[in-house]
Amino acid sequence: MEGVSEGNYSGKPRRYEDEDITPTSDRELKGWYSYGLAAEIFAVAGVGSFLPVTLEQLAKERGVLRSDHVTPCVKSKSAAAETQHLLLRAVTRAATEKNEAQCVVQPFGKDISTASFAMYTFSIAVLVQAIVLISFSSFADHGTYRKKLLLAFGCIGSVSSMLFIVVTPSIYLLGSVLVVLGVASLGSSFVLLNSFLPLLASNHPSVISAEEQSGLPSASVSMVEPDGSYSAAPEGQDGKQTSPALALSNKISAKGVGLGYMAAVLVQIVSIGMLFGLGKVNFSSQSIPLRLVLFLVGVCWAIGTIPGALWLRDRPGPPLKNFGARRGKLGQILAYFVFAWSSVWQTVKQAVKLRQTVIFLIAWFLLSDSIATVSGTAILFARTELKMSTVQIAMLSITATSSGIAGAFTWPIISRRYRLDTQQTIIGCVLLMEIIPIYGLIGYLPFVQSWGFGGLQKAWEIYPLGVVHGFVMGGLSSYCRSFYGLLVPPGSEAAFYALYAITDKGSSAIGPAIVGMIVDVAGTIRPAFAFLAILIALPIPLIYIIDTEKGRADALAMAGVRGKPTSYDTDVRERDSYDEDAQPFLAQHDRND
Repeated sequence: MEGVSEGNYSGKPRRYEDEDITPTSDRELKGWYSYGLAAEIFAVAGVGSFLPVTLEQLAKERGVLRSDHVTPCVKSKSAAAETQHLLLRAVTRAATEKNEAQCVVQPFGKDISTASFAMYTFSIAVLVQAIVLISFSSFADHGTYRKKLLLAFGCIGSVSSMLFIVVTPSIYLLGSVLVVLGVASLGSSFVLLNSFLPLLASNHPSVISAEEQSGLPSASVSMVEPDGSYSAAPEGQDGKQTSPALALSNKISAKGVGLGYMAAVLVQIVSIGMLFGLGKVNFSSQSIPLRLVLFLVGVCWAIGTIPGALWLRDRPGPPLKNFGARRGKLGQILAYFVFAWSSVWQTVKQAVKLRQTVIFLIAWFLLSDSIATVSGTAILFARTELKMSTVQIAMLSITATSSGIAGAFTWPIISRRYRLDTQQTIIGCVLLMEIIPIYGLIGYLPFVQSWGFGGLQKAWEIYPLGVVHGFVMGGLSSYCRSFYGLLVPPGSEAAFYALYAITDKGSSAIGPAIVGMIVDVAGTIRPAFAFLAILIALPIPLIYIIDTEKGRADALAMAGVRGKPTSYDTDVRERDSYDEDAQPFLAQHDRND
């Protein structure tokens, strides 16, 4: 049983007047899954594959050779051959080949390589995404804005992808603008979607019933049986038990990740078929097939947003005080903007007080960096050391993604079977990831080298490692997200998940940069596996020392809901202090009016 029909009152005490404590329904969960599935399609097929190569192709058709700044980069040839070339480059994201003359564009009077054009665009997109996250994250925790913002970003993101259909090489800069809008909307959507997860879990009827069962404290009941009964939560080796909300959150999160992976693989397969089919048509621009694929991706995101709009409840947060009486809509908008930035600063100060949350964020920073670095290094090693073709690397990508689907659904089973708590499951995933760099390092052993295989001496050896990487990612993506939700103060989900997202994004450039320096010094990639082994291991002790029960208790105490009927007043008083940061601006605005 995942939910009940809507409209049933749960009987839980409200922490504030407009709190929606309606039990989570099957339909509401389907709306959450649907939006996440659609956004994942854009993340994988759009941002991860076809947006970079489309930007590069648009710039290339507009660009000229650096040697004379006159000769066009694109020479006439069959659309079929060019489309196949673009498809392979979309999969590998390979730079311009060494034997080709460098192609440049001059958007601001300065030469920019067409191969670097997409990189600059995505760098700007990440910066804008961070600004957007800061501007709305805490604000989304109040009133009914959580759902409204989710739908707004879904609309902006899907339309930005569909609008690529009108972007021609002559207006290639418009493509950059659309990418910035799409990437910012995607990151913001995931933050808002994640902020719904603790609310859906805590209001689920199985969790409510488990916590209300006589003689069974909430921390000791987590398993919801098919018949609707409840059993004791599985104990880990250290005797700790998983709370009902966290157990269900793990299940929902894992299912969401798995569905998203499956949808992304399906759309990628359809997109590849479209590119090969459209490659037989002679279009005026060789970017048209790719733009049609992005149109399809945008349509998928838009369609997936509809169930979320219809079925997700608003789940409003605590109201903001003294904002309804402000004069003028512009004044209110600017006041909310000031409030958002000041409340983000308050969120940072809050997070610093939550020791267990800080430890997890540091661990997540390192873990995210290691994940991004392992993925990038593996592709680079396959291309340069193993001399793998683009088709082989495409097969590797599909292998890893398919394994990720299996991992998302299998890790909950493993966790139950071996009675692992969430921390132990995360640590298990990380230890399994260590196989990848260690396997690369054994290639240094003389007796392994004498075999002619082992230690990544042959191309086929990387495919089992791709299975390991995907399988681990299927578990980490869901368990880390839900585990963090346990350490977040109720009523501040969006604000704290923004820190989660910023931590994730902020770490992605460090590891690859260090690997690049190692390669520059050593002249080969294999020594970088030693760095990867250390980087992957660093989060393990941090995750291990996190006291889940204390972290949850601290988060509840900060929110003012530690077993006191009226204790939410504490949270309201602290939130009112945020409002004070906006007062100087509001006073000046009122005087101007």
